[in-house]
Amino acid sequence: MVVSSPSPLPERAIYGFVLYLGSQFGFFLYCIWAFVPDEWLHSIGLTYWPQKYWALAVPIYLFVALVIALVLLLGVNLKNTAPLDSVDNITDVYAQGQKAERQRDGGVPRLKDVSISEVNKMFFLSPPDVTSMN
Repeated sequence: MVVSSPSPLPERAIYGFVLYLGSQFGFFLYCIWAFVPDEWLHSIGLTYWPQKYWALAVPIYLFVALVIALVLLLGVNLKNTAPLDSVDNITDVYAQGQKAERQRDGGVPRLKDVSISEVNKMFFLSPPDVTSMN
């Protein structure tokens, strides 16, 4: 039975520890391959290794691919965003169909979108001068 729980299970702890050890071992092998001269590796019997070029080229290729992916993601998001003068930034098809219902005295109003004119009145118009009302 598969348990989908975020709580730590012993199996998850074992898998995580094995992945941690594997990544440390892989990084150790990468450092040996990248920094130890080929003559030293050949002297201890390790003769088949990829060229040292790939020790530097693969991380650079991965980094460039990541940067290109981020730029493409940014471009797709900007392309799919409505322009600033679009009415879609203010309301949507669900809010346009809302009816203004009368509220009972002392009742809680229904949940609805606040119109842009009410928001502008609330934030940008100065409140009436209280001292001039007296």
